[in-house]
Amino acid sequence: METPEAPDTELLLQLVKMEMPFGKYKGRLLYNLPIAYLEWFKRKGFPPGKLGVLLDSMFEIKMNGLEELLEPLKKK
Repeated sequence: METPEAPDTELLLQLVKMEMPFGKYKGRLLYNLPIAYLEWFKRKGFPPGKLGVLLDSMFEIKMNGLEELLEPLKKK
């Protein structure tokens, strides 16, 4: 039986600290992006690289109602 992977703490910290670098929500923390914007990226394709991974992760967190997992990280 496999054990689930532990979440990447550094990735989670970046979700609550990093700002969107471009577009309609430039300057907004990734954590605070509206779900509709993340859904748009899901349909159109996330950008390549680290930003795409972060946006896709934020999409999955929001779609699964797991935002409370990030709350303690916002204080770090």
